[in-house]
Amino acid sequence: MPNQKNLKMKTLKNNFKSLTLLALLIGTSLNAMSQGDDKASAAVLSVESKGLINNSESVSYMVRLELEKANVYTIMDKYDMAELVKKNSIDLTTCYGKSCVIAAGKAFGVQKMIGGNIERFGEKIVITLKVFDVKTELVEKQNTTEYQNLQPELQRMIAISVQKLIGKTPDQNIVDLLVNYDGPIASPQTQIKLSGPRMGASMTFGDAAKVLGEAKRNGGFNMYPVNFQIGWQFEKQYISAGNFQALVEFIPTIGGLESGSFIPSTTFLNGFRMGKAGWEIAFGPNLKIVKKADGFFDEGNALNEGVGKWYLEDSWDASKLGKNPNTIENRLDSRGEAQLSTSLFIGIGRTFKSGYLNIPVNLYVLPRKEGSIAGFSFGFNIYKKPKSF
Repeated sequence: MPNQKNLKMKTLKNNFKSLTLLALLIGTSLNAMSQGDDKASAAVLSVESKGLINNSESVSYMVRLELEKANVYTIMDKYDMAELVKKNSIDLTTCYGKSCVIAAGKAFGVQKMIGGNIERFGEKIVITLKVFDVKTELVEKQNTTEYQNLQPELQRMIAISVQKLIGKTPDQNIVDLLVNYDGPIASPQTQIKLSGPRMGASMTFGDAAKVLGEAKRNGGFNMYPVNFQIGWQFEKQYISAGNFQALVEFIPTIGGLESGSFIPSTTFLNGFRMGKAGWEIAFGPNLKIVKKADGFFDEGNALNEGVGKWYLEDSWDASKLGKNPNTIENRLDSRGEAQLSTSLFIGIGRTFKSGYLNIPVNLYVLPRKEGSIAGFSFGFNIYKKPKSF
């Protein structure tokens, strides 16, 4: 008997668990059904397109797709709608006004109709979307958003407008890229060419600085160790991926004008710009035309003008003094011939932005044994966007 009683209790417990699980399943199903019933039926008839490469049919499809993904309305299938359009002789090329859209909604038997227009105005794309209530024949919701004119990103723009229309918060990063006019769009589809003036100053150190400051009669240049440069920057990005850009630069400059000299210089750079702040690093060859001559330092004072004084090679008279014991060197000398001088340019900096205006500020160094050069430069340039279609 005790065993039979325990068996009955066990059976009752199992039945209770089964009933509880069934109740939960039924409740979940009813809740899902009630939620489904709460969604209003809606149809996207046609969205007008002006000045875009996408026609009305394609932009209407994008709007319908984004609304289906949002899962706020029960969107009428496009094939069912096509049958009703044909049956009711609705002209999709002209049915953009409220009265026509409402009439179509009544023919479709839906509660809401979504319409609007997407139009290009110069360098902007303006998207206006509306939700019409078929019963009240009023505009229930409306959103108008201006975007930058980058048509390959049109579906993202529509996604933002749809989310705003139904009261959802879009991804702020995408909004910043497509809506925010404080900066240009960063996209793998944009290769931006930048150009503009550059100016700055540099200081020469070491033995080279001494030569610059010496009198010309001694082979010096009679120049200040600090000199200013002015030039032009040509820049092209070959990789643009969000907040990372890889670029090449060509910067011809002239310097030394404050000392009455004309020193041309050209720098070729490969650079990388990173982060929203615009930090960058670049390196490459610097080519400069300078005057150099072969000569020697008279370490033994054989010419009786001072130990270690610099002389040109032909100052040594071998017939009187014999073979020159001093080492012949090629050195900066204003009495020499113009030669090509090369250096490694290493620069770091940051590009400050104001809308489409860039203000690059850089510090750089050219390390050399005879005397390194350190300086800074700044300039400005404007983003040149790709051709719009």
